[in-house]
Amino acid sequence: MRAEDNWNSLPALMLGLARSWPDRPMLRFWRGGRWRGLSWAEFALQVADVAAGLRARGISPGDRVLLVAENRPEFLVADMAAMAIGAVSVPAYTTNTVADHAHLLRDSGARCAIVSTARLARAVAEAAGPEGLDLLVSMEESPGTLPWAELAATRGDLTMLVAEVEHIPAGRLACLIYTSGTGGPPKGVMLPHRAMLANRYGIASFIHRLGLPKDACYLSFLPLSHAYEHTVSYLLCSFGMEIVFSRGAERLAAELTEIRPQVVTAVPRLFEVMRARILGLVEKQKPWQRHLFERALRLGLRRLDGPPLGPLERLEDAVLERLVRRRIQARFGGRLAALVSGGARLDPELSGFFLAMGLPVLQGYGQTEAGPVISVNVPWENNRHTVGRPLPGVTLRIAEDGEVLVRGPLVMDGYWNNPEATAQALRAEGDAVWLHTGDVGEMVGPALRITDRKRDFIKTLGGDMVSPARIE
Repeated sequence: MRAEDNWNSLPALMLGLARSWPDRPMLRFWRGGRWRGLSWAEFALQVADVAAGLRARGISPGDRVLLVAENRPEFLVADMAAMAIGAVSVPAYTTNTVADHAHLLRDSGARCAIVSTARLARAVAEAAGPEGLDLLVSMEESPGTLPWAELAATRGDLTMLVAEVEHIPAGRLACLIYTSGTGGPPKGVMLPHRAMLANRYGIASFIHRLGLPKDACYLSFLPLSHAYEHTVSYLLCSFGMEIVFSRGAERLAAELTEIRPQVVTAVPRLFEVMRARILGLVEKQKPWQRHLFERALRLGLRRLDGPPLGPLERLEDAVLERLVRRRIQARFGGRLAALVSGGARLDPELSGFFLAMGLPVLQGYGQTEAGPVISVNVPWENNRHTVGRPLPGVTLRIAEDGEVLVRGPLVMDGYWNNPEATAQALRAEGDAVWLHTGDVGEMVGPALRITDRKRDFIKTLGGDMVSPARIE
């Protein structure tokens, strides 16, 4: 699918692709003791049925629908069905407490919730309080809920739905993604279709240049309730990649070698765990094997940082590529084209370890308020000390106090029911509206480097705000 294809909304994009790729594998998931698959055509039919089921039970355009489920096909089906009828999806973590759910229900005004398990159904019902919900759907058997199968039993008219979604405006609210709440109660970030599609167009040239095979797949294990995974999953499958839903972090190592994905997204903590696991295995090896590993690491870092390898070192490095690095790469499936890190700062020393082993670690930067991807490194221009160039269509500016400001179609509409916070985050300057990220950074050539969080600044006796990282 070309980057210039002009889709106004996520449902128009996804249902349009289903007509182009009806038999193409879209989703793979573990159920009943084996891997199962869902084609694009099957996905679209399920979306039409669930959309019809929601409409038949009174869900109207603008209504908020709380969605609490693990990474599974029903999550994306429910998410897309809600958007297709003009409702607003409100993804929530399965790890939320009752109080967390209560805040989301109260703040968003959601009167409908779709959950995956009986445990989650009980938690959401308790969070709703005495008033209850107008509709509580459970994907798995749960007393007092509408079964998912019954919701999806209403036969939808896919042809009619496709025609309808083509008229969804790009500025319509698609979802409310709640922030983590580290700076107070979680705030609902209002993301229109325009913002997430801007992310898609922004990464199009990156994806095409990777030259992925037709059977390329993406291993999804970060929660779909997080803006990072929520948007990226749609984006990657819209470029033809099959999404494989992991069975959980405890099975990730085995799934990497079994699934052999081309693209994986991760957070820095996972990189720490993976490095510790690799080093633990190295410690169990014989002394000469440990020496080979250490030499491969040292020469790999030299290739990254210099000085250049001499002729004999290049020959040695080529041998170590076969003896050491390929064995490490095989633990990640051996086919990785991009191992993208986001969600928090990735220590350059940590990313250097994996890059030295020949693994394509790429650090990106984003915020829920920006749909969420703002910038990302690419394999052919990868600087582990930065978070890469801004996506096409994104304008960055460094304010006088060092804060990173972002402008572009990917920026949110504001915070739901929170005009004060919106006014702090989105500030107009002439005809332009800038997102104030709260992060401090600098431009290193065309790339962005994040140095601090603005809230970590210390006020000196002279009244100046100083970064702790710059205090000697």
